[in-house]
Amino acid sequence: MPGRKKNHHKNNNRARHPRGGQQSKDKQEQQDKERSASPTAEGKEQPYRVEHSDIYGRYLVASRQLEAGETLIREEPLAIGPCVSGDPVCLGCYQPVSLKSDQYRCPGCAWPLCGSACAGLKQRHGHTETECQLYGERRAVAGELLTERAGPAEVRDLYELIMIVRILLLRQHDPEQFALIARMESHTEERRQNAVLWRHYEEKVVHRLRVTWQLEDLEAEQVHEVCGILDVNCFEIGQNGAKARTLYPSAFLLAHDCTPNTAHTDDPRSFEILLRTSRRVREREALTLSYAYTLQGTLKRRAFMHEGKLFWCCCRRCSDPRELGTDCSALVCATCRTGSVRAVDPLEQTGDWACDRCSHKMGATEVERQLDRINNDLEDIDVHDIPGLENFLLRYRDVLRPNHYLLLSAKYSLCQIYGRTEGYLLPQMSPEDIARKESYCREFLEIVDVLDPGLTRLRGLIMYELHAPVMVLAQSAFQGGQISRQEFQRRLKEVVKLLQVSKDILLMEPEGSTENAMGQAAADALSKMGC
Repeated sequence: MPGRKKNHHKNNNRARHPRGGQQSKDKQEQQDKERSASPTAEGKEQPYRVEHSDIYGRYLVASRQLEAGETLIREEPLAIGPCVSGDPVCLGCYQPVSLKSDQYRCPGCAWPLCGSACAGLKQRHGHTETECQLYGERRAVAGELLTERAGPAEVRDLYELIMIVRILLLRQHDPEQFALIARMESHTEERRQNAVLWRHYEEKVVHRLRVTWQLEDLEAEQVHEVCGILDVNCFEIGQNGAKARTLYPSAFLLAHDCTPNTAHTDDPRSFEILLRTSRRVREREALTLSYAYTLQGTLKRRAFMHEGKLFWCCCRRCSDPRELGTDCSALVCATCRTGSVRAVDPLEQTGDWACDRCSHKMGATEVERQLDRINNDLEDIDVHDIPGLENFLLRYRDVLRPNHYLLLSAKYSLCQIYGRTEGYLLPQMSPEDIARKESYCREFLEIVDVLDPGLTRLRGLIMYELHAPVMVLAQSAFQGGQISRQEFQRRLKEVVKLLQVSKDILLMEPEGSTENAMGQAAADALSKMGC
């Protein structure tokens, strides 16, 4: 069973109804039956149904065998707002903005916006008149604090309030919408036991709203409940530079697994979520998605989920020290230099790591500190700095095993920017650089085929990136007499297959997205090849 629901969190995905008792539970179960029985927009039977378990709570299972690429859920958000980040965004469209004095600001509340013609102004999923009035009455302690002098923490704290306020406003202005959100799990009691987490929300959210913003009518408990619902159930979305977090009516019911059987994307115009199967799913199999970045290592992935979602994942991948054979977390032994250091028991978060060749051991805390240092080094490199990323791979090749997720992250960046950065455009690249791009793409694809297989965006993108170096090197080798016509044709067939699969995957992305444009480019390339 997927990793979200464990015995020590046996109510993990069951909605809380503090004063509803059995009547509320019965009502929730009736709503779930109606959700499962209601046909899709096309009039077809729902491909899933809601199951209940004392251990797992509420989750979705396939109501029949589902094939890869079947649409499961398409729905608009119940609520949307900026991500919790130190990066300022427009409250209407969630595109990045600056805090400079010349940045356009809302005349009513002084909050930074992308411009006066923003498509999200006075729209339900953007900057509404209601919230503008509320912020406008508190300009001095809200929008006017967002200046170049504001530090990242202050910016983050202010933007964190936006979606919380929007949900609380729904209680008054759209009670039906608010009721759909209120039924989601909040883990309030578990969160209350986490002193650091509870204090953060008490000081940065509850106190700021009730005291600084003088919204005295808000009950502290209700604010904490909304904070919990967001932490546990929200999705981070965004296309073409936009970044937002959302709550959806049904998508929150999918359980977690670190090798999920679904993929999701979002429409850049409506912010709809489109959730589909990424591979064949058996009847009664739980429908799963990943709450964490798929290519992160187990130690960090589990810590991330516990911090935000309040559960320790125990899925098949998390239980395997070799992460299903990918070895995405293995370190080079600092003692014998030939062995690999892995977690002895990856489900023991603070347990030892040990070498498979000698007696060397490391504590989990020491491993985490080392990973943080290396990750900081990677974060300090500009995303377009090819020499910097190549140097990173050289510096850490004797510290991290080749498939380590931090090396994979650098390789993925190189896969994308080789051929697209000035000085490294495809006609400018040496055969060695082109071969290096091909090698990185193949290494990355080999891991994705295990951890994120099927019709997944990551797989489509990397296959599209791979087709160009294969084509260029094949043409060069054939023209130079280094390969036979038969081998040349074999490589062309591989190019066609890469383009066909990437086209099929990426054209499922919404129109207007970068991925959909790449799918169109793959289709054009196939057309030019006469396919």
